[in-house]
Amino acid sequence: MVFDTLHAVTMTTSQGTELLIHIGLDTVTLKGEPFISHVSGGQQVKKGDLLLEADLEKIKSAGLDTITPVLICNTDDYNKINLIKEGEVSIDDEVLKIS
Repeated sequence: MVFDTLHAVTMTTSQGTELLIHIGLDTVTLKGEPFISHVSGGQQVKKGDLLLEADLEKIKSAGLDTITPVLICNTDDYNKINLIKEGEVSIDDEVLKIS
């Protein structure tokens, strides 16, 4: 799912992990202005696919934080979730290990 305001996407992995990727904090107030979606709801994606673009400078100039939380929405389904990397990451970086 892509939110109407383009500030966040949700997805379910092939293993059943439910993810929410939220670009910035309170960015819903920008009503989609600094965002471009490259996917649509129900579309299948794979590692490396571009989901959204965000103009981080526009977000900052609006006085908002550009931190991008990645949340696991069905944490009760897992025994352990390990954070491997936080902060700035690249396309091939492993950030979480779920078991």
